[in-house]
Amino acid sequence: MAFKFPVKSLAGREPSHGEGFEFFLRTAIPFLGVIAALLISAIILLFLKTNPIVAYSAMFQGAFGSVNGWSQSLVKATPLLLVGLGVCIAFRASVINVGGEGQIILGALAGTWFALTFPDLPRFILIPGCMTAGFLAGAFWGLIPGFLKARYKVNEILSTIMMNSIALQFMNFLLQGPMMDPEGIKAGTFLAQSARLPPTSWLARLIPRTMLHSGVYVALIFAILVYIFLWRTTIGYQIRAVGLNPRASRYSGINVPFNQMLSLTIAGGLSGLAGVIEVMGVHRRILEGLTGGYGFTGIVAALLGSLHPLGMLPASVLFGGLLVGANTMQRAVQIPAALINAILGLIVLFVSGSALWIHQIIKKRKTAAIVVALPKAAAASEETKS
Repeated sequence: MAFKFPVKSLAGREPSHGEGFEFFLRTAIPFLGVIAALLISAIILLFLKTNPIVAYSAMFQGAFGSVNGWSQSLVKATPLLLVGLGVCIAFRASVINVGGEGQIILGALAGTWFALTFPDLPRFILIPGCMTAGFLAGAFWGLIPGFLKARYKVNEILSTIMMNSIALQFMNFLLQGPMMDPEGIKAGTFLAQSARLPPTSWLARLIPRTMLHSGVYVALIFAILVYIFLWRTTIGYQIRAVGLNPRASRYSGINVPFNQMLSLTIAGGLSGLAGVIEVMGVHRRILEGLTGGYGFTGIVAALLGSLHPLGMLPASVLFGGLLVGANTMQRAVQIPAALINAILGLIVLFVSGSALWIHQIIKKRKTAAIVVALPKAAAASEETKS
């Protein structure tokens, strides 16, 4: 009987003594990275003769110090959570989805088209129909780089970035032509925005006089579904196995290219869903600047959440709060807008760097575990032969 290294030792659970250490790394280190970035930003604030305690107090008060602050933070967290969930799935298959911006745009366009084309549908059909259209459009935009990756080994980072540019130009063409608001044309304003969606397609506001909408429930449900998908289904197991060791997965009969293409497709669908929810819940029409950078910020939120669906919940709320609080801090202490971008950039740098560091540490530990396990597995195989 030929020796065959068991794939489950690569794709299954880690030895119990290492689980706590890995959990600590993936959970604590990204948050420590945020703290380090804020400390360095405090030094910059001191050089600008600004009290960092006052500045950060204004930031967190603006994000979490009132009902309106919490509402705005959750509104920001909703698309970050959905995009980040897609990033988690793609990363588990050892691919990176940088195409969130374009997928958000395609989802928003498809959902808007559906709402404007079928405005007379009942609310209980129109809202799910818009979301389904947005998900499918985003999934299609993710399928293209996924297919190129699976069939022709095209680097998914390059292809998804190019797809972002195509989606942006496609949106600009539609908003300045076929989808331009007819009322704006009549008024002579010619704004690059679509017609207003019918009220039956609007997501309900959860708190009066705030922007918080029911799309936050949809994002929460999908976080739970993605967790079940990755850790409680056969396809999810295969995706995680591909991410942990593509060669061993291929050797065990798992279709690696298909699973990578599937993960990018699902990631695109979740980003597309984020786009249509942003339209239905916040803007109620599609317009320029709709994405708000969520496609790239969602990657950082995913890293902050340890690339785990449930870890994304606090991470997206925290990062959404940082986005809201940064604007409050700017108004409170009168610092340049460029400094706000620098602070957020430092957070991105430290979180991304910590994620890379964690990945290298865990990779070394797993490699060492495999080296130790191979002789034992070989010995067990020889005993079985004899």
